[in-house]
Amino acid sequence: MRSNQLNFKQQLAEQLFAKATTEPHTEPTNQQNQSEVDPAADEQGSNKYRTIWISDIHLGTPGCQADALLHFLKHNESDTLYLVGDIIDGWQLRKSWFWPQSHNDVIQKVLRKARKGTQVVFIPGNHDEAARQFAGMTFGDIPIMENAVHVTADGKRLWVVHGDEFDQVVRYAKWLAYLGDTLYNFALTLNRVLNNIRIKLGYPYWSLSQFLKQQVKNAVNFILEFEHALIHEAKHRGYDGVVCGHIHKAEIKEVDGLLYCNDGDWVESLTALVEHPCGKLDIVHWPHRDLPVRKQKALAHTLAE
Repeated sequence: MRSNQLNFKQQLAEQLFAKATTEPHTEPTNQQNQSEVDPAADEQGSNKYRTIWISDIHLGTPGCQADALLHFLKHNESDTLYLVGDIIDGWQLRKSWFWPQSHNDVIQKVLRKARKGTQVVFIPGNHDEAARQFAGMTFGDIPIMENAVHVTADGKRLWVVHGDEFDQVVRYAKWLAYLGDTLYNFALTLNRVLNNIRIKLGYPYWSLSQFLKQQVKNAVNFILEFEHALIHEAKHRGYDGVVCGHIHKAEIKEVDGLLYCNDGDWVESLTALVEHPCGKLDIVHWPHRDLPVRKQKALAHTLAE
């Protein structure tokens, strides 16, 4: 069993970075262009930030909102882009292979940003933990790091880490984490059915799993313990705050005198953490309505499946 797990990790790691090492100078195909180029979207222009943090994209799963992320990446530029873990969902790919063109386009878009001068940093999470064996190496102009330190324009030193290291379930009861992941994906499937009905009735997107998290006391307690554990470690290391992902809950707040920032996810929240040129931090929400009409219809069709 252990041999099979190691073989899978090696195969997944090779798949994660095959394009980064073999396609850095190739032009996108017509099929790729179709998924990224939209004349209506071009009229919207682009936002320019000093830094962008995104995480929990979960490429390789039906729940990943790749079209929305592509639209975000097209219209938001930055000097530095942090990929804060769970970019590719190795847990789900191990069960069954799911990799539509739009997921490949996200990888190619990030690689092109790196080639064109954006400093892209990849910090693996627990769902793409196979990449952690490459920490310290660079693929396609993208360094892989266990964690990073970011200094904002106004001088704050922020520790950037995915955060699963401070999830007691992931650390000490991984079987329970796998079970929770299965239940979470079931909730997402039910969520797609419910939202297909809501779309037909003209109602906006609504997250069942986020609602359940807010209603369950243990989930709320877990989030609070997670935040305090990260802040405690950041304080111990001498930082002014922490930027993380993992729990799919975007937030900026002060905890015990330090700054706690979570950039959310691209499964439900569709959020990113951004730093303005002055050093101010914000959460950017990229809802479905910001997509071009053609992609809104495609997303509605995905939700219906």
